[in-house]
Amino acid sequence: MKCRSGLALALALAALPAAAAELSVRLELPQLQVAEYHRPYIAMWLERTDQQAPISHLAVWYDQKKKDNGGTKWLKDMRQWWRKGGRDLQTPVDAVTSATRAPGVHTLSFASGKAPLGDLPAGEYELLVEASREAGGREVVRIPLSWPPKSAQSASAKGQEELGTVTVQLKP
Repeated sequence: MKCRSGLALALALAALPAAAAELSVRLELPQLQVAEYHRPYIAMWLERTDQQAPISHLAVWYDQKKKDNGGTKWLKDMRQWWRKGGRDLQTPVDAVTSATRAPGVHTLSFASGKAPLGDLPAGEYELLVEASREAGGREVVRIPLSWPPKSAQSASAKGQEELGTVTVQLKP
């Protein structure tokens, strides 16, 4: 009798959904002391290190208030993102696109099973953050990571000019 109830409990626990893994990104946009400052366009995505699978778009920040959706014509200035799949997106994309952001620290969180991360297959990835600014520069920061995380992890990289420190935190 005890064996049956133990088996039933084990089966019931196995049927419960697993806790969602989480990926958080802390992105610093520095205040640049330049004569003409424009908020940067930002693209953030995950790609497999073996470059065999399609990329997962996490965020695209651009000027959505321009007349006749004119802000989209500058998206191609984020060259790496554009070539890796940005040109194939129909913007705006729900849960991915939003307006540009002011200088400061911005945090984004993504959970497995929910848009835009969805059901990301297990593997070795790189988080890429690309910034491009009108009358300014362009910069890409890469941070390697393993998905799904087996334990809490943190990694960071620092940009040279257009991007400050980018920190990734993973939670199982």
